[in-house]
Amino acid sequence: MILTGLSGSGKTQAIRALEDLGYFCIDNLPTQLIPTMAELSMRDDAGPDKVAIVVDVRERGFLSQFPRVYKKLRASSVKPTLIFLEASHSTLVKRFSETRRPHPLARDRSVSEGISEERRKLNAIRSLADLILDTSNLTVHELRDHFMRMSRHRESRAEMVVNLVSFGFKNGVPVDADLVFDVRCLPNPHFVSSLRHMTGRDPAVVRYMRRHASTREFLDQLSSFLAFALPQYVKEGKSYLTVAIGCTGGQHRSVMMAEALKKPLSKVKGVKVRVRHRDS
Repeated sequence: MILTGLSGSGKTQAIRALEDLGYFCIDNLPTQLIPTMAELSMRDDAGPDKVAIVVDVRERGFLSQFPRVYKKLRASSVKPTLIFLEASHSTLVKRFSETRRPHPLARDRSVSEGISEERRKLNAIRSLADLILDTSNLTVHELRDHFMRMSRHRESRAEMVVNLVSFGFKNGVPVDADLVFDVRCLPNPHFVSSLRHMTGRDPAVVRYMRRHASTREFLDQLSSFLAFALPQYVKEGKSYLTVAIGCTGGQHRSVMMAEALKKPLSKVKGVKVRVRHRDS
């Protein structure tokens, strides 16, 4: 397991949680030594069976060397998981202010400038991640609990976890979304007074939406696309995939569609489907 991300996003707390779970943990490993460590972990005689590595901008060659090294590692028999931690700009500024530590890219300038530069430089590496975790609203204890649950779950399964997340565009697109689908083109139960106070999980709302041919066709088309796409992500070795489905407020249409997708997608080989309603 390889952890990277923005400075101040919680990598230290995450690797401490993994260490508590029996991982052999290495912080700030030089990028060129990652393949060597991976090779040792595969040995039956002496290698540790669970390894977690933190790599980031503190290491001089990280930005230029990591994408090439990681892609080569993915093509080997190791099958690593890359987790990218991030947080909002204001959260990171606050954390550096509280700890009074200098930003690694801002020794002679403001923390804010260093954060902006680091975010820009890490975009290419972020795009390689199997999981992007925003820690802005997580306490240290919640972050540790998250990694402990994730690690335990990872050990007990080989499937890719597909998170179906409903949301409202008025509250912003989920920051960890891999795929985003807009269902605002479908009939809106909000304009039916008897349905306005309900959610997309209520049978009356489901019946109202399914009465319309556009809803049924949209669901069929989206199910068909995802049933094709998900196995391709599995083949690429992706461990986590977040599919975000949005409507205006995140209460009716997106919720109904996320719930409706769970059953057909659960039949796709190699995936485990979870549903979460962010704004409902």
